[in-house]
Amino acid sequence: MQTARKKMKRGYAPKPVRRRDWLPDAPEAWDEWDEMDIATQERVMPLDERERRRTLEQALFAQPGTDPVAAAAALANSGQPDESPLAAMDTAGTVLEISNGLAQVELGERVVRCTIRGALNGQRSLYTNPVTVGDQVVVYVDSTGDDEQGVIQEVLPRRTVLARPDVHASHLQQALVANADQLLIVASWREPALWPELLDRYLVAAERFRLAPVICVNKIDLAEDVAECHGLLSPYRILRYPVVLTSAVSGAGLDALGMLMESRTTVLSGLSGVGKSTLLTAIYPSLDLRTGETSERKHEGKHTTTQATFLRVDPRTAVVDTPGIRSLGLAGLRPEELAAYFPEIGDLALGCRFSDCSHRHEPGCAVQSALETGLIAPSRYHSYAKIYEEISS
Repeated sequence: MQTARKKMKRGYAPKPVRRRDWLPDAPEAWDEWDEMDIATQERVMPLDERERRRTLEQALFAQPGTDPVAAAAALANSGQPDESPLAAMDTAGTVLEISNGLAQVELGERVVRCTIRGALNGQRSLYTNPVTVGDQVVVYVDSTGDDEQGVIQEVLPRRTVLARPDVHASHLQQALVANADQLLIVASWREPALWPELLDRYLVAAERFRLAPVICVNKIDLAEDVAECHGLLSPYRILRYPVVLTSAVSGAGLDALGMLMESRTTVLSGLSGVGKSTLLTAIYPSLDLRTGETSERKHEGKHTTTQATFLRVDPRTAVVDTPGIRSLGLAGLRPEELAAYFPEIGDLALGCRFSDCSHRHEPGCAVQSALETGLIAPSRYHSYAKIYEEISS
């Protein structure tokens, strides 16, 4: 009854329920938040900084074919007052190399050594390293001292990422290269011998990370019978993968390979000793890369590249030389998804009796039938079975 009498009073208005979300819509509720005993925290960036950078990112990728570094440099200072020190020093560039927590960043015609902002290391991500080679980054540069130094403030959205499982946290990945266009899979005919299974692993990785694959078999001058080499590579040509046979000694195939790399960012990957650095030096002598000899005892190359390095050839062409990687991981790939990355197996899988066929031992398997009749190369099926067994376990 008392409540009813209050409601009948003149001018009665119910008290609004206190909102508990972060930004109350009702202005009268803001005072209640101001009265809360919350310690004032230091702002990481100005109020409008996040919106400014979001606008920058959208502008960078709105027009295909636009140079992201040039666009970022032009837009990095948009919306900043002229008197702000950040306005004069905030710029964008490309990460060329990372070593011991420091990054070499290409900013126009110069290269600046940069640290990585602590907040980036604390961000939750699929990748254990927040910055990798090839990243487009926003950098704050301090030119007040004798040596120009910078801090990477932000990583711009990546077009592509080549990654492998992290050594210490297998459920996470280590980003190797960002924003590349194609993966040049380099193998050698001899010293070390061609390993088809590794080729197939790299092809799966290229498809997963949306990189155009190119197969290069180097040291073709060591082949006793070139026809044997062509026969081994015929399954890849049938699947329309680009295949180039090269020799840094005789010069065979270098022009064709150079044309495939023109106006693209190309990642080179393969075992140590296959001649990645030697090929790059032969095609682009100005790079002057360090190369090493091949071990006579084990037929394995000495490590001449110890970390991924972004090498600028011209304004539109770049290559990324990577260390010799023995096994490119397949983290996160489920067994039932593997067939899709082997085109000849994925197409035939539609004719299998069971929809969940693993194509290894089930009756009525169209893939097994094609293998028996020679429609699928035994080497390709062997790679599929090995990878399937690995990711299943």
